[in-house]
Amino acid sequence: MKKPLDGVMVLDLTQAYSGPFCTMHLADQGAEVIKVESPRGDQSRTWGPLKNGYSAYYAYINRNKKGIVLDLKKDKGKKILWDLIKKADVMCENFRPGTLERLGFPYAEIEKVNPKLIYASISGYGLNGPLSNRPAYDIVTQAMSGMMSVTGYSNQPGVKVGPSIADNYSGTYLSLGICMALYQRERTGHGQKLDVAMLDTLFSIMENYVVMYTVGNEIPGRRGNIDSGIAPFDSYQAADGEFVLGCGTDKMWAILCKLMNKEELIENPLYRTNDDRCRNYEPNLKEIIEEWSKGKTVAELESILVEAGIPFGRINNIKQACTLKQIAARNMLWQVRDPGIGEIIEIPGTPIKMHGTVDNVSNPAPLMGQDTTAVLKKYLDLTDVELQCLLDEDIVQ
Repeated sequence: MKKPLDGVMVLDLTQAYSGPFCTMHLADQGAEVIKVESPRGDQSRTWGPLKNGYSAYYAYINRNKKGIVLDLKKDKGKKILWDLIKKADVMCENFRPGTLERLGFPYAEIEKVNPKLIYASISGYGLNGPLSNRPAYDIVTQAMSGMMSVTGYSNQPGVKVGPSIADNYSGTYLSLGICMALYQRERTGHGQKLDVAMLDTLFSIMENYVVMYTVGNEIPGRRGNIDSGIAPFDSYQAADGEFVLGCGTDKMWAILCKLMNKEELIENPLYRTNDDRCRNYEPNLKEIIEEWSKGKTVAELESILVEAGIPFGRINNIKQACTLKQIAARNMLWQVRDPGIGEIIEIPGTPIKMHGTVDNVSNPAPLMGQDTTAVLKKYLDLTDVELQCLLDEDIVQ
């Protein structure tokens, strides 16, 4: 069975994380993603972990793509890109705003050359606004969006969320936007310009923190693992370790009270409703729960709480997460023989499970310029002599 995006050609001018993560989703679902690198290469080729001089980071987010090297500072290189733009369905970039325009590729001209093209852009702050020209990495937008102000414990400085969620969320948003634009093109025949900003992305996923301010006039702070809108919803101590649980309904709370032999708490005015529990969670409710949980092991608590239908989780390290039977059952660790690293490596798979289609890696991440000749022959009908001239002049590699 064909994959959903079979036949879609994507010109991928992105590097680092946000853009390649976007085009990874498209490649996983069958799009022919042509990664266009400068002679310097994608900066993530130098990001750890490295093995045999090659980046496993790069290998993970650039799987299933083809790779060409093109010097866009030279006129012949620019002409080649223009010729590829004419053939593309999607063009994706995550340069600082204005970079492609300075290289001679303004969207107004791109639209004239290929009116059906989906032009997809990721940047730190978007293509307009007073901050649009600033560079940004994930940690910067985590700080600017307010996320760091609510992450961590109240008696410590703010911390960023571990993974680079501004990058991967923005990349995922952009891949969704591309699919929407492709669907719209089917109806209208016209392309679209997409603009996703990392700051916008994080602001959009701040959940109830924003409305706590806009509606409740409250500026939320850091509360560790406590949820601002559900209680109890936290990490707790067992006899031999830590675990988390969440009671999202009053019914779950009543069940937990019965398990703890604390049925009197069900009608206690401090804890009767979820709103009551949120307002009165500190300082005593966590202590009440831990009086019970500290007398049992994590395994015992897991058996009791899961059986009762209360969401429970062990706090796994990465090794434990990688070896979860559920991860294996969902095929969330893909194996691929990476040509740079020179051996089979395991990388996270796709969480988008399309039943009836293959759920694995089709191709490893490309070596520098690995597919330049094949791509230019396929799309531009260049002869061997023409290609050799371009290679000799260092226009392509």
